[in-house]
Amino acid sequence: MLVQPLRSPSLRQVPAPSVAPEPKVAVLLNANARKVDARVVKSLSHIVPEEDLFLSRSELDARRIAQTVLERRYPLVFTGGGDGTFLGFVNEFLRQLEPRGRFAGQSMPRFGVLKLGTGNGLANFVNASNPSGDGILHDVVRALAGDVAGVRRMDMVMVDGVRTPFAGLGVDGKLLNDYIWVKENLGKGFFKRVMTGSGGYFSAVAFKTVPHYLTHSTWVEAEVINGASEAYRLGADGRPVGEPVAPGDVLFRGKLMMAGAATMPFYGYGFRMFPFASQRRGMMHVRLGQVPTTSVLANLPKLWNGRWFPEGIHDFHAKEVTIRFAQPMPLQIGGDAAGYRDELKLSVAPESVELLDFHAAVN
Repeated sequence: MLVQPLRSPSLRQVPAPSVAPEPKVAVLLNANARKVDARVVKSLSHIVPEEDLFLSRSELDARRIAQTVLERRYPLVFTGGGDGTFLGFVNEFLRQLEPRGRFAGQSMPRFGVLKLGTGNGLANFVNASNPSGDGILHDVVRALAGDVAGVRRMDMVMVDGVRTPFAGLGVDGKLLNDYIWVKENLGKGFFKRVMTGSGGYFSAVAFKTVPHYLTHSTWVEAEVINGASEAYRLGADGRPVGEPVAPGDVLFRGKLMMAGAATMPFYGYGFRMFPFASQRRGMMHVRLGQVPTTSVLANLPKLWNGRWFPEGIHDFHAKEVTIRFAQPMPLQIGGDAAGYRDELKLSVAPESVELLDFHAAVN
């Protein structure tokens, strides 16, 4: 998840100037990410000054880098290394900016996302360029030239004190936990490249997730309670249907295979799991699933593209929900496996972040 800075204050001495510099862009790379290699670093060093390029290898590195970025007041920060890298830095920035933090009262920088991760959900959300060729360099050059017209303000889901674009309990969490197991137990030596990334996900599905559900039910008794604000049940077009759900009322009671929420549509690999996320400011898309595994497999392309709405999928816009399962369920936060939980509170975080959207250029 988190990385260390390419150049962090602890790794390289940077003399303090007598006059505060006015840098435009900082690039924060995750040195532990497979796609952040020497070629990428060298290429970026040709367009970004050395003092603005950071490589992180640990949480301590990330903390020091965040402090340096805030001290220098960079207005724009690129992160490269996947959704986990972005989330690690965003949460660190927010810790530094909170009322008792070192930089309380200072503004949060705007963010750009480089497509250097495995799933790249956020990169898909902001239309970042593919890493092949000079796509990544092109995005940074456009930002330096002020040639990026679009800006998205993205709300965040708060779970266990962490801000994330998505989180959930159930089958998706099971897959991510299985992927971590495959990577840690099988992804060593000769098999390291095969058992990480998409190969690792395939292996997790084939050798862990599917065999588990051949002998265990995917459906568990659950209850989902609305929070302190009205919630809205959504139809297949994303519009509210019926009366609003009152604060404290039950959104759902019965058996579920998954329950999650998001403020952006994508999981990794372009999977539009939450098609109605980001459509209503200050609310998250809550999705509850009670669909047989066979139906999911038969309709996977439609589900992947956010166009499958069977009776067993229940969609809501809500500000806060509490999910309770009759037994511990696998949890994922921002695409990272996070163990097992039988109860989880999800809410819209009070802070939002601004993201560059590379869909269109300035004319």
